[in-house]
Order: sequence, then structure tokens, then C-alpha cells
Amino acid sequence: MKIIIPMAGRGSRLRPHTLTVPKPLIPIAGKPIVHRLAEDITSLCKDPIDEIAFITGDFGKEVEDQLVAIAEKLGARGTVVRQEEPLGTAHAIYQAKEALTGPVIIAFADTLFRAKFELDKDADGVVWVKKVENPSAFGVVKLDENNVITDFVEKPKEFVSDLAIIGIYYFKDGGQLRKEIEYLLDNDLKSGGEYQLTDALENMRSKGNQFTLGEVDEWMDCGNKTVTVETNSKVLGFEKEVLKQFPSSSKIINSLILEPCFIGENVVIENSKIGPNVSIGNGTEIRNSNIDNSLIQECTKIQYGNLTHSMIGNNAEYYGVSRNISLGDFSTLDFQAKD
Repeated sequence: MKIIIPMAGRGSRLRPHTLTVPKPLIPIAGKPIVHRLAEDITSLCKDPIDEIAFITGDFGKEVEDQLVAIAEKLGARGTVVRQEEPLGTAHAIYQAKEALTGPVIIAFADTLFRAKFELDKDADGVVWVKKVENPSAFGVVKLDENNVITDFVEKPKEFVSDLAIIGIYYFKDGGQLRKEIEYLLDNDLKSGGEYQLTDALENMRSKGNQFTLGEVDEWMDCGNKTVTVETNSKVLGFEKEVLKQFPSSSKIINSLILEPCFIGENVVIENSKIGPNVSIGNGTEIRNSNIDNSLIQECTKIQYGNLTHSMIGNNAEYYGVSRNISLGDFSTLDFQAKD
């Protein structure tokens, strides 16, 4: 079994945090989004994972080395390929065409999930979906009476279904998908100006391939600051038993920690109340503050903060008053500064 993870998007909705760090490497409860995604699939999949292929933008060698290390930590070979132009989901997947052989799981690094990850080996593929209120923003599926997919529709302008594709797929034969994507590319067949995976899936279905549904218990978005903070809170809740022990390198002085929280290495918390639902990255220092439902990354300094539903990047500094803020890497926000 192979896993292909497209993650070349710019993450513009999560700026300023994605100006310095690719969105899939933003930490959720102390671990990058893409690491959690690969880990969840690997742990739930009963078949051994031979390779994890990451499709990136021009993120640099350091990021590529980090991705390979994630795959190796999960017992698989890691490969990295680049999508030089944003030409759609099918085009992105095709960049990893060497991995499109045999059974393949494709998972876009935009979301995290909790699901019943059982592969129907009798079907040609499995598509994981979730019922949504605004299906026009997603690719959706239509079903017959046996829950077999009868149609794939990309961002329908009129209502056809409220079952949104969450971006996780299983293919019994990745080679068939590769041929259908090649057909789209060779004939320049685009939808909305891009080569769409749903078009390749619809071609496969029309040729007799049967796709069944995967059940999703929880679909957690990481598209913008608000939903990323919400996802961080949910993941902390799922892992609260694991997170009860804080690192011995961290110093908690005259402070109250309300679980669940993630606290990294070499963190200093003094005269503060932290939690619930707060993640604090390595090397961060927090003093005289009250923080809940927030995501704070590494090597950041906070004093006199009264923060909720906030997201603060790496190497940032915040000195201030009550705020719901989004502060990027290497930024300073000081409400106490004198002119």
C-alpha cells in the first residue's frame, strides 16, 4: 500500500502563518498537520505502508527532509515531488505518477479526520464523505439505493447532493487512476480552469468502476485561523489522556493548567492560567497571562496577555490586553509600548 499526500497549496486563507511555514506543517497539539494525517492513516490501515509520497510546492530542502523523516518514522519510504504550477487536484496527484501503482490511498493535507477506516476490497475504490450545509463549495457525490456512487460533481451551482468529498480516497489499482488523469492532461480537459480529480473519478465510474462510501465521524478543517484553532481544541480533547504528563524540561511556576493542553519542551509558564484547549510550542515563555482555546507556536514570548481563540506564530512577542488575535512568525504586538 502507498499513500500520496498532495500539499502544494499556498494556504492563503491561513496567512500570516503560512507566509513562513507551509500550512501542512502548522502544528496541531504539538504535531504538524501532515504528520497527524499520515500517522492516522497508517495506524488505521491494516495493510503495511510501503511508501508515502508528498506533493509539495517550492518549500525548500529543509521541509522536504522533514517530510521524508515523517514517512520513515512511520516505517515507510518517503518521497517528495513538486507541483510547479497550481493546475488542479488531478494535476497535483499526477506529479507522483511513479507511486500510482497497485493499492493507493490519496489524502489531501487540508484536513484531519476521525473515521471508520475499513477498506472495501471488493470495490474499485472508497471515497470518504461528510454531510455539509453548503455543498456548492465542495466536490460532492450522488448515490444509488445501495450507497454506490453514481456521480461525482465538482462544486455544483445547483443542489445535487450534500455529501461532500473530504479529500481522502482509496484505489484498488492506482494505475487506472493514472491512465484517467493522463487522458485529462493529454486532451486538456479542465473544469473551472483546472484538471479536477472528480473528472477522472467520473470517467472511471462511467467505465464500470464501483466506488463505495467511507464513514467519517469527525472532519476537522485547517483552512483558516478560526477553524485551525477549533481543530486544535478538538484534537487536544481526543488526546487528553496522553497529554496529561508535561515535559520535565518545562517550568510551571505559580500557575494553573486546565486540561486538555499540550505543553512543549523548555516552556516557561509563570503567574498564569492556561487552558483549557491550549497548545504551547517548544521554548515559549508566558508570564502574567490568562489564555484559553488558543494555539501558540515555538520560541514566542507573551506577557500580560488575556487571550482566547487566538493563534500566535513562532518567535513572536505579545505584550498586551484582551484580544482574539492572529499574530504571525517573528512579529511583535505591544499594547504597552510608550511613544
